[in-house]
Amino acid sequence: MDVSLRPVHDSDLPVFYRQMNDPEANRVAAFTSPKTADRDLFEAHWNRLRTSPDVVVRTVLADGDVVGSVAVYGEPGEREVTYWIDRAYWGRGLATAALLGLLAEVPERPLHARAAADNAGSLRVLEKCGFRVTAAERGFAHARGEEIDEAVLVLG
Repeated sequence: MDVSLRPVHDSDLPVFYRQMNDPEANRVAAFTSPKTADRDLFEAHWNRLRTSPDVVVRTVLADGDVVGSVAVYGEPGEREVTYWIDRAYWGRGLATAALLGLLAEVPERPLHARAAADNAGSLRVLEKCGFRVTAAERGFAHARGEEIDEAVLVLG
């Protein structure tokens, strides 16, 4: 599969909305926003992301189809990566390819990442991209309705 990144288009938002409201994907991701289900809040959030000079956000395409998003956000020295791939495409290397593409576009380091400690797929993606676990924390996972263990990773 050919994986590429491009700027987010308005037409991507309905696809992202559907992807980010998949209950199983939310359970696995764990640390999701309770605002995702509200369409107006969702669109306002994406409009802020797309217009912020501190955010680099890209649409992930696989063979030309919109399959997710990838971004870097935050203050210098504390910038963090995030990504979301449609569950139908999990396990095919798309998240790794997308994150590697973003890392090539955003050369600043360090970059940080967080993942639910039991999210083996996401941890594997981050480690393949050079991130290393540096700490363990606990945080409230909205999608699970409870506090869970979280891995904190850094790419130096």
